[in-house]
Amino acid sequence: MRQPPLTSTASFQALAQHADTAKTWQMRDLFAADPDRFERYSDEAAGLFLDYSKNRLDGRTLELLVQLARERGLEARRDAMFAGEKINNTENRAVLHTALRAPRGATLVVDGQEVNADIHAVLDRVKTFTDAVRSGEWLGHTGKPITDIVNIGIGGSDLGPKMVVLALRHYAHPRLRMHFVSNVDGHDMDAALAQVDPETTLFIVASKTFTTAETMMNAQTARAWFLQHAPEDALARHFVAVSTNTEAIKTFGIDPANMFPFWDWVGGRYSVWSAIGLPVALAVGFGYFKDFLAGAHELDEHFRTAPLEQNLPTLLALIGFWNRQFLDCASVSIAPYHQDLNRFPAYLQQLDMESNGKRVTRDGQPVDTPTCPAIWGECGTNGQHAYFQLLHQGTDVTPMDFIAALRPAHEMDNHHTALLANCFAQSEAFMKGKTAIEVRADLQAQGLAAEEIERLTPHKTFPGNRPSNTILMERLTPSTLGALIALYEHKTFVQGVIWDVNSFDQWGVELGKVLAKKIEAELAGEPAPGQHDSSTNGLIARAKAAF
Repeated sequence: MRQPPLTSTASFQALAQHADTAKTWQMRDLFAADPDRFERYSDEAAGLFLDYSKNRLDGRTLELLVQLARERGLEARRDAMFAGEKINNTENRAVLHTALRAPRGATLVVDGQEVNADIHAVLDRVKTFTDAVRSGEWLGHTGKPITDIVNIGIGGSDLGPKMVVLALRHYAHPRLRMHFVSNVDGHDMDAALAQVDPETTLFIVASKTFTTAETMMNAQTARAWFLQHAPEDALARHFVAVSTNTEAIKTFGIDPANMFPFWDWVGGRYSVWSAIGLPVALAVGFGYFKDFLAGAHELDEHFRTAPLEQNLPTLLALIGFWNRQFLDCASVSIAPYHQDLNRFPAYLQQLDMESNGKRVTRDGQPVDTPTCPAIWGECGTNGQHAYFQLLHQGTDVTPMDFIAALRPAHEMDNHHTALLANCFAQSEAFMKGKTAIEVRADLQAQGLAAEEIERLTPHKTFPGNRPSNTILMERLTPSTLGALIALYEHKTFVQGVIWDVNSFDQWGVELGKVLAKKIEAELAGEPAPGQHDSSTNGLIARAKAAF
């Protein structure tokens, strides 16, 4: 059934009226008026604690946002996703990344097929293979154990495994070094191959169809490099595939016994839970990989069963929608105060912007509101010395998500105390700011002359009232990382339901690929100026002249 336009719903209109008042609120005043604000606007689940009190909202705001979610059919759409209905309507597919982390024995039938048994059959194969590599039982063609693993993929086949492997480095096997190649830029492959030995290197080629242009170009380059040092029959000991195209991998030289499949209901940016997570299981071991899946499943169950008013992904999504729609916030900055999460902002860029960066609804009608904000960020404290200036005193208001672990994986306690102090201080500073009165008082205390005080005061004043969320975990473990990723996956889903966009296709990714094939042929052969504008023709000509 076609959804009515978002702006025509009763709850949206009530929120618009409410926002006229909320825009005048100062968070300083909200905290002063409610000593229990922190307890009132925080919650926890699956090892994650969410403090959302530093947002320009009150109980009425949340009440109206939850009403909007129900009016948009969130609970029914959520249940349809978990049930395996084909909610990806433009590709006629189910969306079942949640099934990938369900325990053995869970029941879910899709198109007449019991998928839980299939999922765990692949996981069993992943366990057997990763155990063999990690134990040293799996040997290269000259009888040496594997020391280096190169994952060749792109998009979700690269961002997810790479982010997780980096985040869980404290759990990694001491012998195995992990490398990730995704960019078709040869510098990426060149840098990886310069670090590895063909006798002890295992390549993972991650492409569902085994036709992804960038991945296959990199895979063929890796294959050619390997064959400079080894016979062709050695390929099977050094190349494995995460794919479903048996014939293509056999032609490549990969043994079908070393092909790890996944399914068309696994979207690329939601695929780290599938065989795409093979590098994760190799790095940290299958036991920790299972903990990773279990943490995500625990958050899934919370999302599926908790009332919307206490549902962490739903709250995070609705607050984000409120900031985007009614407080005119066009971007969101992600600030993990944990160096091992340094690729998490990039991971969320794809998750959120590829999912909800859409301009039409599920039935093809133009969306009548802004949709996905731009997602960007960097680890604290590095970000503080880079772009926090803009966030504190710039002309745009950018909400922030602060993410931190209360206990580190190292023993340098003074470092961790300083890290958390910075995290909490920045969230307070964004909320409170610093008034001109407070600035003048500080400058007077320093003994500055009245004229100098007035000159400096505008430069040292901070408007504050910048919204933020803080997400805490006890430690960054496989389980809490799984829950954290699932939290943002479901947040993305909820916002897609509010906007009524299909969060599970990515047609915008395809256009540039189609044009690139044409231009690549021209760069290698004869130009076709009639197919392009003058700028593109000029760029092609300059490139051909440089070859």
